[in-house]
Amino acid sequence: MIAVSIPAAEAQAAARSPDRAHTVFRVEVLCNGRRHTVAKRYSEFQALHKRIKKTCKVPDFPPRHVPNWMPKVLEQRRQGLELYIRGVLYHNEELPQDVLDFLKLRCCQQDPKASSSLARCPPSQRPVVGFCSDPYAQPPGTQPLPDTVLSGVLQGLYVHQRGSPGQAAP
Repeated sequence: MIAVSIPAAEAQAAARSPDRAHTVFRVEVLCNGRRHTVAKRYSEFQALHKRIKKTCKVPDFPPRHVPNWMPKVLEQRRQGLELYIRGVLYHNEELPQDVLDFLKLRCCQQDPKASSSLARCPPSQRPVVGFCSDPYAQPPGTQPLPDTVLSGVLQGLYVHQRGSPGQAAP
C-alpha cells in the first residue's frame, strides 16, 4: 500500500539567477513500511498529469495561476497537489509506471485486497502448523504436555479421516 503526503512547500533560488525563486514541494512516500522523500516542482506534477490523464482516473488538477506567493496561497496549492496525488492513488488499483517513477518507487502493491492474507505475510510469519483446538485450554488429561504438543503437530501434518481429535490419522 502506498501513502503519500506533502507536508511542506519550500522556496528555492534558481541556480542561474539567484533573484528568481521557485517553489519545491516535499513529497513523503510510505510504501510497505519504507518512507522516503522526493522534491517536486509544480511543473513536474503538471507534466505527470498530462502523461497519465488519458490512461487512468485522475481528479481535477489544481490551477497553475495564483494571484501572489503569499504563504496562504502556497498552502492552498500544497493542499491541492496533495489531494490530487492521493486521488490518483485512490482511484487506480494498478498504477501506471509514470506514477511509480514520479514517486521514485520500483514496485509497490497498491491494493492490499488484491492478494491473499497469507501472501501479504512475510515468510517468517506465515503459519506452518495449525491446531484444531488450543491444547492448553483443554482440561488436563492423563497425557503429559509433550504428548499433547506432539499430537497437535501430527494433526497439523496429517488429514483427519476418522478418530477423535486427539489422535492422528494413520
